[in-house]
Amino acid sequence: MSQTPASRPQSGSPLLAALGGRPISPPPIWLMRQAGRYLPEYRDLRAKAGSFLKLCYDPDLASEVTLQPVRRFDFDAAILFADILIVPHALGQDVGFAEGEGPRLDAVTTRRALDRLSLTATEEKFATICETVTRVRRELSPEKALIGFCGAPWTVATYMIAGRGTPDQAPARSLAYHEPELVADLIDLLVETSIRYLSNQIEAGADVVQLFDSWAGSLPDDQFAKWVIEPTARIVHQLQVKHPGVPVIGFPRGAGPLSVRYIEQTGIDAIGCDTSLPLDTMRDDLAPRAVVQGNLDPLLLLAGGEAMLRRVDQILTHLDGTAHIFNLGHGIVPQTPPEHVAQLVDHIRLTQR
Repeated sequence: MSQTPASRPQSGSPLLAALGGRPISPPPIWLMRQAGRYLPEYRDLRAKAGSFLKLCYDPDLASEVTLQPVRRFDFDAAILFADILIVPHALGQDVGFAEGEGPRLDAVTTRRALDRLSLTATEEKFATICETVTRVRRELSPEKALIGFCGAPWTVATYMIAGRGTPDQAPARSLAYHEPELVADLIDLLVETSIRYLSNQIEAGADVVQLFDSWAGSLPDDQFAKWVIEPTARIVHQLQVKHPGVPVIGFPRGAGPLSVRYIEQTGIDAIGCDTSLPLDTMRDDLAPRAVVQGNLDPLLLLAGGEAMLRRVDQILTHLDGTAHIFNLGHGIVPQTPPEHVAQLVDHIRLTQR
């Protein structure tokens, strides 16, 4: 069982208070992809690193990127700067990022390809990422929480099987139907690897962890239960055993009405809500079961101005009195003006005082 460093935030952290079930006004705020291409200071460091993976694996640069948006916008949390494809890369899969084209991987579609992956190979790469976690926790003030993360097994598997991002995850869905044992073994490996990776992040100083299941919504209900709920429940259970009291946020993007089942059967502490979830559903169906996080449309943040602020007020009004973390329904898009992010944060904190 891990020891909790004295430098970790306790009751002074608005995010951890909300994750403990307390309604906070103003609600704590952080944004998915808050560190990234919309910030000029990020682009400078990205150019210095030379490649995206080199940036992820450089603790000096990655910790600076993690801290940049907290310094600029005074968010209530930092989220580790890394990528969900660190896990397959650490397992031994060839992973690259082509500029303007997204990730490229050598596809895992056969038993032979799966057998080439190794959990024992992850130690060095995970240690490098966790060095970033330690440095960030050391630099953050006590009231700021640090969020660790990884991709959930199904979402990571979709990239590993297709060898790239796909619009409908058809390669992974098809393989799951035709060779369910192969996909089950891949998912099992990812569950075990994710537990180790997240546990290492917690031991290095992460106060909260989030599972990004960005492609959960591509599955019908029976497959959702098999490839999303069951693996997530195993990860959450083991983290609760190893690190009791460390909250886990699940983000099953596109889950819709399956979100209630996801909460009840995985044991997560909080659920990230995508833009498509109605506010009434978040308040009436989800908030009684878990802390709710979300769900402003990232394109409204891109637009800014009165349209954005009206929707922000709707979200705040609907979720008033619940344990709510303000966030987006997905990540910040690269074209977003930083001034719109500042406007968002200022509006939430001024109107909720």
